[in-house]
Amino acid sequence: MFRLAHISDVHLGPLPPVSYRDLASKRVVGYVNWQRNRRRHMRDSVLETLIADLKAAAPDHLAVTGDLVNLALDGEIEMARLWLETLGAPADVSVVPGNHDAYVPGAFDKVCRAWGPWMTGDGANATVDRNAFPYLRVRGAVALIGISTARATAPFMANGFFEEGQAARLGRTLEETGRLGLFRVVMIHHPPLRAAVPQHKRLFGISRFHKTIGRHGAELVLHGHSHLPSLGWMGARGTRIPVVGVAAAGQAPDGRHPPAQYNLVEIDGSAEAWSVRLTRRGFTGPSLPLADLETVELGAAPEMVRS
Repeated sequence: MFRLAHISDVHLGPLPPVSYRDLASKRVVGYVNWQRNRRRHMRDSVLETLIADLKAAAPDHLAVTGDLVNLALDGEIEMARLWLETLGAPADVSVVPGNHDAYVPGAFDKVCRAWGPWMTGDGANATVDRNAFPYLRVRGAVALIGISTARATAPFMANGFFEEGQAARLGRTLEETGRLGLFRVVMIHHPPLRAAVPQHKRLFGISRFHKTIGRHGAELVLHGHSHLPSLGWMGARGTRIPVVGVAAAGQAPDGRHPPAQYNLVEIDGSAEAWSVRLTRRGFTGPSLPLADLETVELGAAPEMVRS
């Protein structure tokens, strides 16, 4: 059995010192949002407790689906690199970037340089950049495939982009790993489901993503961005693929979004008959310990067994 943990939307705080020059961009909008909202509801103490519980579960691998930072300041990017080192060796932690990680022009390149060891495919020795996605890591019978939808956008926009070049590379990767009989996990920040988030946060290229997955197949899609513990499905009946979101990893129990959670996916079997169980674990109250919140058996069909 392979046990894969999943977190997203960490939004590490507190913000490092911010200069007037830093705010002469879209960052001024995010800075106001941080001061009015996120700094009250995204707490390091919550994140630390969540990660301690996650480590105690001893998963085989950890997927982090983006938004490690808030404004993509140089100090934040370095702080996130140091935080990633505390999670585990790069070979045991796979990261894909989110829209906040590419908040302004130039930030994405800095993130790739700083977090490259956690966003590099097996055997890859080229510099991590936009063309390095998707990357592939094989752990046992599981293929971990990391996509980037991150790009700097205009103020008040948080869209993702999945374009033709990456779609072609993803198709080849899915085809190759499918022939090997691997359980293919696609990691993406923006949810690839229509109406999952408001229009100003949606994924451009969603039809392209669906066509690529529909043509080449996958067994599971993990995403973040919505800050919601969600479960949707892709594909036609009989070949339905679960699409799983998760609550923000640092979300305090007193916010408008669900409090912090992580997903634990247990994968067993083979290409002839995979067994997949999703357990959501998180906070149930301000002073209560983490607990299992839901367990779902994920199969090819939309029916689910809950306990």
